[in-house]
Amino acid sequence: MIADSNNSLNIFVQNFDCHNHSTYSDGLLRPKDLVDLAKKSGCDAVALTDHDNTGGLAEAAVAALDADIRFIRGVELSVSWPGQPQASETADISPITIHVVGLGIDPDNSALVAGIASIRHGRRDRARQMGVSLSRMGINGIFEEALALAENKDMIGRTHFARAMVARGLAKNVGAVFGKYLTPGKPGFMSHQWANLCDATNWITGAGGVAVLAHPGRYKLSKQEMRALLTEFKAAGGTAIEVVTGSHEKHQYAEYAAYARDFGFMASRGSDFHGPVESRWQPGALPPLPADLTPVWSVLR
Repeated sequence: MIADSNNSLNIFVQNFDCHNHSTYSDGLLRPKDLVDLAKKSGCDAVALTDHDNTGGLAEAAVAALDADIRFIRGVELSVSWPGQPQASETADISPITIHVVGLGIDPDNSALVAGIASIRHGRRDRARQMGVSLSRMGINGIFEEALALAENKDMIGRTHFARAMVARGLAKNVGAVFGKYLTPGKPGFMSHQWANLCDATNWITGAGGVAVLAHPGRYKLSKQEMRALLTEFKAAGGTAIEVVTGSHEKHQYAEYAAYARDFGFMASRGSDFHGPVESRWQPGALPPLPADLTPVWSVLR
């Protein structure tokens, strides 16, 4: 849902930022502070889309009313996608973690609440396993340090480990930690079974929301695999993809705009903001969507 605001602006050219995080998952700002920053940055509307968590939405909604900015209630769900079957039936097929953003959701919807709880289950155990794996490299005690950085202990994740490792001086920034330690094939990465794609989209649409494939350019997929993912996402009820996002390189804006046209998806725009120092873009600072694409917020009420 979007809070009431000035309707005189053309909704197709408003400055919407539909992907942001707070301390309720792995962001650095409280929901209120995130909304205030979005207002100062010139946003007409801002979404809070914490990972597998809707706990910050109430605080953000109140702050948005006070700041006179439209607010979109959202969430970012973690999904395990099996990918395409390999030529050999005996090949080891590891699921790929993808993210689906839900915009305009009812956070009290019972199926969504239960689904989110099922995704969060086991997150801390995974973090402990990450800590054990990193300790084998001589990086001892990093789980405890990462846990201390997680304001919401049930939402401890790779970003908290990355921040703890930067604080130790093991890398210059969070991105460097991910590249060296926390991505598939690296010593600190632990696979986890998240939701399946169909369930995630059903939870979002069942809660009155719109399902958006988050930062598709971030996944290490071939063109054939990407088309397979987009085909499956659309069949599952997904209706939009992120085109202009802080997780895409600039050349990828045109690439995913083309996919949106080809598959008939609406387009979303979001900074994927986590914090003033860590994130490449401030809320609302990204370039606009291509003019011929239908923005996802045009269907939000």
